[in-house]
Amino acid sequence: MTTQNDKTKLNLFGTVLTYAAPSSNYHGESELNRTVIQRITRDSLEYGVVSPEAMRNALREILAGYGLSMNRRRLEQEDQLAVEFKSFPDAAKFADDFLFGFLVADQDAVKKNKGKPAKRDSVLRMNLAVALNPYRFNATFHQSPMNAGDSPWKNSSTSALLHREVSDTAFQYPFALAMQDCSGSRDQKEWTAKLLKAIGELTNVAGGHARSYFEFAPRSIIMRLSPQLVAGYQTYAFTADGKFAEMKRITKEAKDLPPKEFWFGGEVVRQLDKETRDNLAAWGAHLNENPQALLAEVSEEALGVKP
Repeated sequence: MTTQNDKTKLNLFGTVLTYAAPSSNYHGESELNRTVIQRITRDSLEYGVVSPEAMRNALREILAGYGLSMNRRRLEQEDQLAVEFKSFPDAAKFADDFLFGFLVADQDAVKKNKGKPAKRDSVLRMNLAVALNPYRFNATFHQSPMNAGDSPWKNSSTSALLHREVSDTAFQYPFALAMQDCSGSRDQKEWTAKLLKAIGELTNVAGGHARSYFEFAPRSIIMRLSPQLVAGYQTYAFTADGKFAEMKRITKEAKDLPPKEFWFGGEVVRQLDKETRDNLAAWGAHLNENPQALLAEVSEEALGVKP
């Protein structure tokens, strides 16, 4: 067990694997009524992606739902993407300013709030969520009816055919937290613990007005709590069958990856054979079939706070 002083020197690295579902996740605005899945090329194949900004926005909404003090809120009725801030950013007062950082470019506001930081880096580091399976150029077509008769408003004079790219896949995404950044006041520790809880319940991640229901909560989660400054393993290590490709590097001798630093939760634990599971437990690895319970455990270990 690490001491309170040692904990501030630890870093938490994690990779989340979602469940698979058919979806048109994270499409962009497009012409000719066609919604296009945003994607990248890996090994000559195209994979759907979801931005960390979309996931961070969903985390903000979840944390606000938990009742945390939040400075920013989304204004849904504006004719463009818009947010409103209660006051000048304050990482000691607002959970979202502390966790996600901020940048104030308005020089008049900066001058009025002399002595307060105008920018702050994010405590939470995230990278793109990448589909496990390549995009196969599937699409669906939908008919949008003409708004006719005595309707008081009309979008179009004719009905429209909607063309939507669809992919049936799970996603994986990495995140990281430095305990040194999170171990300030009691409030800030509790905000970080709630953030880990929110990762365990992440949903409503969308882009381009996506309406599909797709959970970004963990089907499986791998975490490493370590004094190292880097994860030391492939952070996109889940294979198409949902297995953790780096598992063979975790051995009793700990010459490569030390078992005591690893936390495994969800399906990745349930699919282990009994011998491997028993060995990992005996070597000091932390195993829990419930990802949310595992996140609560690592929160208490790293922060001394239960979410």
